[in-house]
Amino acid sequence: MAGVVDKEFISPHAALRKAFSMFPTGVVAMCGLEADKPLGMAVNSFSSVSLEPALVAVCVAHTSSTWPRLNSLPRIGLSVLGSDQEMLSRRLSSKAADRFENARWQANEEGAVFIEGATLWLECAINERVRGGDHDIILLEVLSSQLFPEIAPLVFHQSQYLGLSAAP
Repeated sequence: MAGVVDKEFISPHAALRKAFSMFPTGVVAMCGLEADKPLGMAVNSFSSVSLEPALVAVCVAHTSSTWPRLNSLPRIGLSVLGSDQEMLSRRLSSKAADRFENARWQANEEGAVFIEGATLWLECAINERVRGGDHDIILLEVLSSQLFPEIAPLVFHQSQYLGLSAAP
């Protein structure tokens, strides 16, 4: 039959996951202090929302075991990871007991944790939580920022970590 392509069956969920992977994203470490120890997770569903008030959004799965603990903290640090921090991103995305093994980090007085070697730090407080399907959309008020423009960001695209290069 003309125009028919023989394709392997893929579930609608897997097809949508693949479709979403076509949009390149940065990788953000979302971290805070819990009992004087760093607690954190990696997110790639991060977006700027508003300049006034200063808001960003992240999305977290309802199945996350880390988010309920971060959710109770007064301050959260967001660190846009640098291009050489793939292994840290993998640890922050894992069930590893010590996700911060060999990581260089610092906390401010309010308990926001920041990853050294990142390209951007944002100190945030939770502003609003919105249920969105199997995730929660978390609006975070940006209280302060620190930029490190000399550090290239880590990029996630089609389930792979990549670096950036200038377009020809």
